[in-house]
Amino acid sequence: MIEEFLARDLSDVEEAVRKAAAVEIMPRFRQLADHEVDQKSGPHDLVTVADRRAEEHLTDSLTRLLPGSVVVGEEAVHADPAVYEALRGEAPVWIVDPVDGTRQFVAGDPGFCTLVALAVRGEILASWTFAPALEEIATAVRGGGSFVNGEAIRSGSPAPGAELRVAMAHPLYTSEEDKRTLGRLDVPGVAARPCGSAGLEYLKVARGEMDGLAFTWPSAWDHAAGLLLVAEAGGAQSTVAGEPYRVDRDNALPFAVGRDETTALRIRDLLRGA
Repeated sequence: MIEEFLARDLSDVEEAVRKAAAVEIMPRFRQLADHEVDQKSGPHDLVTVADRRAEEHLTDSLTRLLPGSVVVGEEAVHADPAVYEALRGEAPVWIVDPVDGTRQFVAGDPGFCTLVALAVRGEILASWTFAPALEEIATAVRGGGSFVNGEAIRSGSPAPGAELRVAMAHPLYTSEEDKRTLGRLDVPGVAARPCGSAGLEYLKVARGEMDGLAFTWPSAWDHAAGLLLVAEAGGAQSTVAGEPYRVDRDNALPFAVGRDETTALRIRDLLRGA
């Protein structure tokens, strides 16, 4: 069933993502009322009516496109953490972050996106990264390459001897221990900065605009779409344990992503303190 679905034109999924953004997200961009923004774990962990409505919209449309599939969405997991366990099941799973970069969205910054990935038994098979305010959509299918607005992209390798540009987990969302670990990136030859929308940072790596990423949190909705996008563009990733990050596993953290394998392993080894 899943092979037949992937063999068909996946434009219906892209249309569903675009429609959710057009109906539930963009009409609220720079139009949010105070009562439409709530906190989850703290003042920097925000959720809006757009996040909730877009996830509901996508849950309905995506499961209709692929009967028997289920959705693991950021807001559904926040309401019921047991939803996350579907990633370890047999049913195809849509992994959804309705508004990745909610902090930016609330601030009126266009640097946010909608992330959708399709996984089966932990393998990410296809992904969509839609930045509606930037008018860009990035797509990837396992074994089929990565594309932005229909044009193929490749991550390439950094220029020999060039300073590595690395986006790392934002300090607003990291523990003191994680901050110490990320501090190992503060070495000559590496220019590290806090990341914004995870999905858009992955897109920059896939395009070769950034060299790598370092993340300290495991949430599948932040990483699934981008990891496939980077992999299909020629990049690589590794946890500090030397294993790949997987959505169906308790991963060793942090993990590193690079525009090529050498870069990913260099960032990983710095995080290890090697």
